[in-house]
Amino acid sequence: MGACAVGAVVVGAGLLPAAAAAPCKASGYAVTASGVLNSAGAYLDAHPGADDVLTAAASQPVPEAQSSVRGYFLAHPGEFLDLQNIVQPLKDVKNQCGVDVSPTQLATLFQALA
Repeated sequence: MGACAVGAVVVGAGLLPAAAAAPCKASGYAVTASGVLNSAGAYLDAHPGADDVLTAAASQPVPEAQSSVRGYFLAHPGEFLDLQNIVQPLKDVKNQCGVDVSPTQLATLFQALA
């Protein structure tokens, strides 16, 4: 749940895949995801309330996590919109390449290679 919300926040050229990385290749996915996660991490460091609710959600049962995350962002819609903008490059990859790129999927890939 937290990864989905984090998958969402700050818009900037640094979040887009580098020109040398083809967006629909593993290298492009990695560049995009790392930019999004880096931006999300910086955003959450600057917004401790959002950081706390997403951290707690990772260890809560799904219904409780969904409720607490939803409640927090309903009370803080600007932060929700910021996170949506941060995750936009991942949405763009999904639309352009027809695949979802989530932190969980990338972690699974790297675990398979370890």
